[in-house]
Amino acid sequence: MPSIKSTVSKANKKLPLQLAASLLAGSTLISSILGLLRDRLLNGMYYHTYPTGIDAYTVAFTVPDFMFFILVSGALSVTFIPVFNQRLASGNKQSAWELSTSILNLMAIVTLIASILIIIFAEPLVHYVVGPGLDESSRALAVSMMRVIAVNPFLFAIATVVASMQQAIGRFTFFALAPTIYNIGIIIGTVFFTNGINLFGWHIFDGGIMGVALGVVLGSILQLLVSSIGLFGIGFDYRFKIYWKNKGFRRVLSLLPARSLDQGIDYVNSIVETNLASRMMAGSVRAYQQASALSYVPINLIGVAISTAAFPKMAERLGQNRPDLFKDELQTVLRVIIWLALPVTVITFFGRGYLINFIQNGGDTVMASILGVLAIAILFRSIYHIAARSFYAQQDTKTPLYISFFAIGLNITLAVWFTMGLGLGVYGLAWATAIVSCFEVMILFVMMSRRIKGLFDIVFVHAVARMASATGFMAAVTYVLVQVFPLSVNDQSFLATFPKFVVIVTLSSLSYGLFSYMFKLGEMQPILSRAKKILFYRVR
Repeated sequence: MPSIKSTVSKANKKLPLQLAASLLAGSTLISSILGLLRDRLLNGMYYHTYPTGIDAYTVAFTVPDFMFFILVSGALSVTFIPVFNQRLASGNKQSAWELSTSILNLMAIVTLIASILIIIFAEPLVHYVVGPGLDESSRALAVSMMRVIAVNPFLFAIATVVASMQQAIGRFTFFALAPTIYNIGIIIGTVFFTNGINLFGWHIFDGGIMGVALGVVLGSILQLLVSSIGLFGIGFDYRFKIYWKNKGFRRVLSLLPARSLDQGIDYVNSIVETNLASRMMAGSVRAYQQASALSYVPINLIGVAISTAAFPKMAERLGQNRPDLFKDELQTVLRVIIWLALPVTVITFFGRGYLINFIQNGGDTVMASILGVLAIAILFRSIYHIAARSFYAQQDTKTPLYISFFAIGLNITLAVWFTMGLGLGVYGLAWATAIVSCFEVMILFVMMSRRIKGLFDIVFVHAVARMASATGFMAAVTYVLVQVFPLSVNDQSFLATFPKFVVIVTLSSLSYGLFSYMFKLGEMQPILSRAKKILFYRVR
């Protein structure tokens, strides 16, 4: 019988680009579905019965997540992987493993210190930074949960470095599984730990919403274990040592600050939004976070997935000294993203009540209204990812950083003005995000059009105009469908709502495809060709 090591190695073999992209897209979708299930369970248990408690739970995540994002997440994706690949490509495996073990140990030490500091200073962080508007009991609960969740940056850091090594050499199986396992851990905490924990007759834990925090830690541990399994068969040579003289390690350290700052300032906006929402009515923190998370599902599936897949090819075109082909690649990807994001924006806006009902039985007016505003940002946030990567392909990380500084400053200013000055409450946060997402993309493309002449030529503009026209006609169809299949007071469950939503999405999508065909949009051709092949095969 084959050994466990050989089985894991076979499962984690190197995948071709198209298969890897499909695997990542599929895992993202599954993880998103599990995330919706997780939120549905949590909201059903606490959102209406204990809104201040669920606000405290949401607040508790803010600082640990911020430390992870600023220290590890985005920094590794842009700095570690290219340098690591360069070492492997040159045949210098020893240098590559020295780099990996150095980054792993350094990140573990730095995030362990960060986790300890969060535990020590959790009370002032909640009281003065992220949750000043919570009542006294909610702040105490948020402090306790933050101290439990504080271990996340440390566990995530190790898992991220381990996963990055696998990603860099084209092994995506366990890298793709990890986020799904994390959500499963939280679901276990929500379903089982909230009822208390008894082990071998000993009563260990009383239960309650703190059980969800324990589930978060369980999910983090499981994610680390799954990521670590993927190390089998790749030849990783770990040493409990930091090779300060390794040139690759020094190169990563030199690239780290700018990218970390760019990643971190984005999360500063989330901290400010949480701070402002905590001053509003009970449940506002959770309501905004849930609507925002729902809006990011299509952004991740469209904007992040497509731009991530396209980035290597764009960089290759510039490496070939072919800016003309780079422009063609960028235009093509832009058109695809816009063509996909426009109908999704419309469906999200008109179907916001159905979507909220998926994570909250009976729906929620506040969440649905927030999602309706954030739907505007779906288009621009999806475009943003390819816009920023077009600068990264030119080895320019400073321009997106400067624009991010401006965008975050504008977002915070508008958020404070809208919520406190104009009295819009939690809806002011959503309007600030929607407006700034539009301005940020506009600035990026003004800068890009100056560098690449003819980027937005008449052909591109006409194509986008036809997409907008097709979307307008589809919006009318979607509106009618929502009136024909409305939500009623009896639609309290997922099973009652989902069939109606599927009908609306299906018919709206078919109408969009029809209008796209009528307006002769080239993006429809691959779909039509595929449909003809399937139909021809079945007939034959």
